[in-house]
Amino acid sequence: MTRPPSGRSFDSGLLALLPRLRRFAAGLMGNAADGDDLCQMTIERALDNRDKWRGGSRLDSWVYTIMRNIRIDEARAGQRRQQTFVAEDAGFAVGSDGAQEATVELSNVDRALARLPDEQREAVLLVMVEGYSHKEAAAIVGCPVGTLNSRLVRGRDALLDLLEDAR
Repeated sequence: MTRPPSGRSFDSGLLALLPRLRRFAAGLMGNAADGDDLCQMTIERALDNRDKWRGGSRLDSWVYTIMRNIRIDEARAGQRRQQTFVAEDAGFAVGSDGAQEATVELSNVDRALARLPDEQREAVLLVMVEGYSHKEAAAIVGCPVGTLNSRLVRGRDALLDLLEDAR
């Protein structure tokens, strides 16, 4: 087993990753504010679990995996909340067809990315935005390389279609 990093090298490595983590989190969440919240939770969990990281392994992959797991946990919790509670303004739309609210104009890549399924969005962000190899991205999301490749191709094609439709 590799000796854990000194506190200083771990902290400096984590600090160096911060811009990339923020970009990935914003892409996963669909906006910078929610992305910053996810990034903060990720940094906190990484700091709390620094003794679990092996010094010879890649810190970035380890932290991206933490972020992805938090995102999944938060999405599940959100689904449970939606099943339990009714939105405060749920009654306001009674009697209207909602057509005005349903019309959304896709004017940039962020909006198109937000429409992709989570698995496809993760693959696109990790490979096309963050520059990870297919093998590295597959390790981060915990799936075989072939599955990652399939998600990437479907995500890229869907993204192109969404951007084309927005024109």
